[in-house]
Amino acid sequence: MSVQPGSCSAVNVLFLCTHNSARSILAEGLATKLGEGRLIGHSAGSHPSGTVNRHALETLRERGCHVAALRSKSWEEFVQPGAIPMDIVIAVCDSAAREACPVWPGAPVTANWACRDPSAASGDDRTIALAFRHTADLITGRLWRLLSIPFDTVPPAVIADELTAIAREISEVEKP
Repeated sequence: MSVQPGSCSAVNVLFLCTHNSARSILAEGLATKLGEGRLIGHSAGSHPSGTVNRHALETLRERGCHVAALRSKSWEEFVQPGAIPMDIVIAVCDSAAREACPVWPGAPVTANWACRDPSAASGDDRTIALAFRHTADLITGRLWRLLSIPFDTVPPAVIADELTAIAREISEVEKP
């Protein structure tokens, strides 16, 4: 992890999803907003769709997040020479977590925060919007816990344990 105990640097977090169009985009926007300069969100996909889901953008706008720079991109951008080094890499979908990931420069802490794909929701716009809000709420809860970690005083192994605990403790409740 490039942020070492005693460092004052912002923590760069890369959120991964297969298509980088919904969950990872939500996580990127929310992390940057909630992190207030302490946490910088990034996102990418193993097979990016090339477009960002409009419901993801609407959900982020509702929460006051800046969306102008958000785009669907490949995780290859983050392994190229000169790429921003990541401190933490979090998969937010099961399929991305099971894929063979690139070797991330700097050996970031990795975790799996899988959540249901809101873009798979069917129904009218209201129903789909609720699915996106539910996913954003789940990610927000996890991010608040992430932000409670004193990055400048704990070693990467402790951060890895905390990331696993966050996913376990703040999980989705299946609807009946």
